[in-house]
Parts: sequence; C-alpha cells; structure tokens
Amino acid sequence: PQSLRYFAREIDRPLTLALLMDTSDSQRSLLPMEKETAALFLERVLRPGDLAAVITFDVHVDLLQDFTDEVGRLHGAVERARIHAPSPLGPFPGTRAAGTRLWDAIYLASAEKLAPEVGRKAIVVLSDGADTGSETKLEEALEAAQRSDVMIYAILIQDPDYYYDRGYGSPDAGKLERHARETGGRTLEVNRPDHGKLVAAFDAIAAELRSQYSLGYTSTNRAADGQYRRIELKVRRKGLRVQARRGYYAPRAPATPAR
Repeated sequence: PQSLRYFAREIDRPLTLALLMDTSDSQRSLLPMEKETAALFLERVLRPGDLAAVITFDVHVDLLQDFTDEVGRLHGAVERARIHAPSPLGPFPGTRAAGTRLWDAIYLASAEKLAPEVGRKAIVVLSDGADTGSETKLEEALEAAQRSDVMIYAILIQDPDYYYDRGYGSPDAGKLERHARETGGRTLEVNRPDHGKLVAAFDAIAAELRSQYSLGYTSTNRAADGQYRRIELKVRRKGLRVQARRGYYAPRAPATPAR
C-alpha cells in the first residue's frame, strides 16, 4: 500500500495528441468516413494550449502533420491520407503481404514524438487491430508508450466484406486492446461501417480526455533499477469501474563512469 500525496480532477490541463490512421488496403472502403469523423473529433477535442499530430500507417509510417494547434492544418493532413497497399508477395491466392505497420506507428509516435512532450499525452488509433510487417515487436511498442507516459485509445473498425472476399478471417484485435488497457486508455468497437457509432466513439474519447483524475505517490521502493512496477488501484465505493494505467517503469540510476 502507498500513501497518496496528490489527488485532483483535471479538466483544463493541456493535451498533446497523436492521431494514428490505418491506411492499409483493408480500410479502403472505410477511409472517407474515417476522415470525416476524425476531422470532427480534432475540431471538438482541441482547446487553446493543446497540440495534435496526424500519422498514417500502412506499408510505411508517415507523419502527415507534426504537432500543431492549428485545426485547419490538421484537417488538411487528415484529408491527405491515402490508401497504400503492398505489392503481392506471390502468385498463390491468399498470400498476405506485409502492409500494416501498427506497432511501428505506436512506437514511433510514443518514443520519437510524444516522449519529449509534457502534460497529458494520448494516442488515438483508428484501425482493425491487425499488424503485418512491423519491425517493432508488440512488447517494444507497449514499453515505448509506457515509458513515455502515453495513454492509448483504440477505435476498432472493420470492413467484413474485405476479409470475406479474400477468404481471410477477421483480425484479432486483442493485442491492440492490451495496449489500451495497460496504458490507461480503452478500446471502443465500431466493427462494421457505421457513421453514427464512429462519431459516438470519438465523442466518448474526447469526453474522457477532458475529464480525468490525477493522483500521485512517492514509492516506498526506492530502487532505481529501471524495472517495470505494476499498479493496482482500488476505490472504496462499490459499483465503480477503475480505468487507469497498470504500471510504470522506475528510473534507472546513471552508470558509474569507468576509471
């Protein structure tokens, strides 16, 4: 048990946000709807002092717009998002080319873009949850988000006809769901193309990002070993569901220079 030293409700703390859009071939029929609702989300959620960036991922990971507070530039970046499908790997039906670098996108957004930022930091991912072709492993992407103090929210949206026509099963989004759960975010399922559900999912994320509680404590474990430490947060009132990060990485003591 740890003694809390800080507790407050936060509604006005600046937000730094990275919007990650899946532009692989499986999202081809969904992209126009995603663009429309993503632009509306950015317009609704951003306030003075906030920053946002737009990143797409497919066979590549592309930064379409670096951090800015100008909604017009963010809208332009969302509109520039395009589907990039990989070349087939072989002549046989059912061959699946590597073309959805989801873990790479999460890693780069966390470690290279959000890590230096301060305040509340979040990644919002629009995807079916599949990863094919990342150089980064799932655990590496998750660790990058945790070390950067980033929350991950995932909106799962799929086109069932795409998988049916190609003889694929629907992708397993469990790994992306784990990213969200471990970092204090959550997953919202739209599944089939539905404009109303997609708007509702974005609105739910916007509401959560704008109304959170922050608490802090000084750990009784003073070892600067760089190890991951799990957190279990309990509340006294019954009937409440806790949504919080599941742990953090302790600081690591600087190496002693050789003599």
